[in-house]
Amino acid sequence: MNKKILKAENLKNLVINLKNKNKKIVHCHGVFDVLHIGHINHFKSTKKLGDILIVTVTSDRFVNKGTNRPIFNQNKRMDFLSELECVDFVCLSDHPSSVNLIKIIKPNFYVKGQEYKKTKNDRTGKINIEKKFVEKFGGKIAFTNEETFSSSNLINTNFSFNEEQLKFLKKIKQKYSLDFIYGLFNKISKLKVLVIGETIIDQYNFCEALGKSGKEPYLALKDIHSEEYLGGAAAIANHIADFTKKIKLISMTGDDKKYEKFIKKKLNKKVQRVFFRKRNSPTILKKRFIDNITKNKLFGIYSLNDDISPTKDDVKISKYIEKNILKYDLILISDYGHGFISNKTAKKITSKNKYIALNAQVNAANIGYHDLLKYRNIDAVIINETELRHEMRNKNDETKILSAQLQKKLNTNDLLVTRGKYGAILLNKMNKNLIECPAFAKNVVDKVGAGDAMLSIISLLIKIGAPKDLSLLLGSFAGSISVETIGNSVSINKQNFLRQIEFSLK
Repeated sequence: MNKKILKAENLKNLVINLKNKNKKIVHCHGVFDVLHIGHINHFKSTKKLGDILIVTVTSDRFVNKGTNRPIFNQNKRMDFLSELECVDFVCLSDHPSSVNLIKIIKPNFYVKGQEYKKTKNDRTGKINIEKKFVEKFGGKIAFTNEETFSSSNLINTNFSFNEEQLKFLKKIKQKYSLDFIYGLFNKISKLKVLVIGETIIDQYNFCEALGKSGKEPYLALKDIHSEEYLGGAAAIANHIADFTKKIKLISMTGDDKKYEKFIKKKLNKKVQRVFFRKRNSPTILKKRFIDNITKNKLFGIYSLNDDISPTKDDVKISKYIEKNILKYDLILISDYGHGFISNKTAKKITSKNKYIALNAQVNAANIGYHDLLKYRNIDAVIINETELRHEMRNKNDETKILSAQLQKKLNTNDLLVTRGKYGAILLNKMNKNLIECPAFAKNVVDKVGAGDAMLSIISLLIKIGAPKDLSLLLGSFAGSISVETIGNSVSINKQNFLRQIEFSLK
């Protein structure tokens, strides 16, 4: 057992004993993913300020420095730090910041690198909060003057990204500064967005495969546990909520009210919502049965009524949407083909002079029946390659050729086609440029919701006139966040997303 590595609950008694012996404690905090000479010099300089150096480490779940991070898990990072002679103790911080451990350690000095001297360089604002608590307990914040090295640049170049990804990132870095990117999100923060589409409950049932039944030819599973997430248009509204001034969701649920409390609990409080109840229908429930070890999907069961709403209800829905649509800057439609948006409603929506982005998905329940052509003259469409080939009834021609053909049919300005591990392409009607962006996800856990996350971010960017190549990259980052988690279990957080951009472009 490594005596240098302590649990947070054991830290308090240690600190009391050290201070009773008049020992001065210095405290460093960080991710420390890939240690380099800059870190070593920083720790050596820090140790000179006191007698005992305690280094606290951000846990894996709170590392938000870009896709595929951290490179090394929390245990390996702590083990490495504990081997340094100048480090006396190491402790895990399972919180978004170091404040929880500052309260326990009450260090004489809390030490950061010289890059933090100008607090405006810390876009998270955490340094000011940490300083406040250090001084509250009688300590001082200090900064080392050692030469700094960019861990993120080192990691991006040698660990996180392959040659194709680095080439694309290099082009983006040469053209756009971080201040320019932050400026774009400031513009986005002034947008009013209306999301229209079906709300879906995604239920994941984690199971253990027991084997073939003893008497009949079917697979027997042992139920382990289940989780439910808010999917469909409601998931998109959650992704967008943290970025915009105002957001409203117009959606559909069943008339059983079974998931009413769940939806209210899981939907971001900022989202204004109007739900129409579909008669004689359940709220759309998509059950997926998952192998608990591999996380592979075994099979799915859908509970839904995908008929178009009765005429009277359809007219009511159409009129409400038509009445509200003019109040918003961006209309984002997510049509899963389950009967909420009729052809007449789609025609009314697209007849308005508003910026419209569309995600119309082909899935197991609607394949062969769902048609994108009920939407015409819209501004942006996102579709995956399989859906593109289905829509064009063509499995052989190049994706680029089919994309151009579909763009012409729909008369859309921007067509985004996602291609899984091959990345995504964006085709713009005006300049006829086709931009290709590699995929950035490394640990693919679940593809469900990736298109929704990507549409959420890229539609906001394109609406405000952001450069197409940059929009495609940031949309791809959003998609990579989604596929590295189960379903829609995680919504895109603005601060974390901007930090990922910052560290990925270093």
